[in-house]
Amino acid sequence: MNRKSVVFTFTLILLLILSGCTTVGNQSENGKSAADKKEDRELKIGIPNDIKTFDIHNHNQVLTEAVHINMFNYLFKRQADTKVETELVDTYKLIDDVTWEFKLKEGITFHNGDPLTADDVEFTIERVAKDKTLAEHSNMEVVKDVKVVNDTTFQIITDDPQPTLINLLSRIGSGILPKNYIEENGWDHFLNKPVGSGPFKFVDWSRDNRIVFEPYEKYFEGKNEEWDKLVFRVIPETSTRINELLTGGVDIITEVTPNDIARIDENEETKAVSTPSQRVTILALQHREGYPTSDPKVREAIELAINNEVLVEQILKGEAVAVRTRVTPGNFGADPSLYDTYLYDVERSKELLAEAGYGDGLELSLSIPTGYYLKGDEISQAIKAMLSEVGITLNIEFSEYNRYIELRNSGEFGDMYFGAYGNSLFDASIALDMFASENGEKRIGYSNQEVKELFNSALTNMDTEEREKQYQKIQQIVAEERPFIYLYLQNEAYGIREGLNFKPRVDSMLYTPDITRN
Repeated sequence: MNRKSVVFTFTLILLLILSGCTTVGNQSENGKSAADKKEDRELKIGIPNDIKTFDIHNHNQVLTEAVHINMFNYLFKRQADTKVETELVDTYKLIDDVTWEFKLKEGITFHNGDPLTADDVEFTIERVAKDKTLAEHSNMEVVKDVKVVNDTTFQIITDDPQPTLINLLSRIGSGILPKNYIEENGWDHFLNKPVGSGPFKFVDWSRDNRIVFEPYEKYFEGKNEEWDKLVFRVIPETSTRINELLTGGVDIITEVTPNDIARIDENEETKAVSTPSQRVTILALQHREGYPTSDPKVREAIELAINNEVLVEQILKGEAVAVRTRVTPGNFGADPSLYDTYLYDVERSKELLAEAGYGDGLELSLSIPTGYYLKGDEISQAIKAMLSEVGITLNIEFSEYNRYIELRNSGEFGDMYFGAYGNSLFDASIALDMFASENGEKRIGYSNQEVKELFNSALTNMDTEEREKQYQKIQQIVAEERPFIYLYLQNEAYGIREGLNFKPRVDSMLYTPDITRN
């Protein structure tokens, strides 16, 4: 071999070695290239519906808030364990029964660079408290006035003592908006190019397709370094959503049904995770004269005829817990004796029906929206079969959701309606309001003076222990009188790709700073 050949061969070998070193150097620990690793920094979440709006005060949809929470900050924040802690607020104190004083954390800015001040708080809270057209107004109308003390200090004055004010300030009503940005550009501009102060800032919203965010570099708690981009993809069909998860099109999907969990778990690269939600399923019963369900013996017979364990284990595949209340663990005022329990006694049910004069049978109607509630159609059919065992013929009347709401709200739904309710306040007041307000009388004809007195007292009772006992007493009365027959607290299930650290939250929020990679 001549000298030129030797030099050429040596050079070629050297280039191959360097090339190999370069390739190894750009490989991540799991064998992915740097480019692949960079692509992994995009978190993609598949959701069944688009958000309703970027007006955080004018909706009541959990999914919309689950997206918004990444972009907007509240004065207080509910943690994954349901405890409420300060977020924008640094310190606070109760000056008297109706006056609270708050001091903001310093150095907080909106995504357009404007500093967040007490003026923005006043602008936001007074907007929600005074604008009756906003969906969140009914929760914040207890606020009588907001007074700015200085750039970082403000006071909130309520109409009466409000023991749940801090809970209210951890809801969407205290999502602080940029006053100057909105006043200078107008609401339409804001809704198209929204600005918040949260860990992620708005990039794009393609309706019914996707919502895109990216980390806010100057976030007061530090820039999120885990993800370069956050994408919520709207994928209405459950099967399509699951296929996207299985093939890597998305990293997380929401609203996984019990029947889909096995399919997700069988795939080596995905798994299903779930947690109890805040959604309790109920049967609401007419109490008006002229309806068979106005008889307490009939109502008790209905509850005793329903085998909650069958509903939970066979239809919901264990993704629920039997309950006799809507105030579940994590909510203030919960009564442990009414959780993870149910009544079932077919023979006693038959006896009660005979005592009520229906020994030869009884015909009732049940109103339910078609395909709206998780397994609602199957659950209602199972209840129909169970009631038939004690001599009750149940006619299930399916309707489109908007029509169902009309019937429910007007009280013209027949003998019973099927429903499911959450509790975003995490306080018994929301769950029990139905039984102490005009709604209860209008919808189902239920009225109990003792319940009203206990409830109204609890609303303004600043004695925590006494207020808790008041709420528990109401629940015991409701469990005995059965305006609602409670069925179960359902779980919230998700599908995720392997390699993600994701723990579902009881409040159903998708707070992505808590989602990390292994």
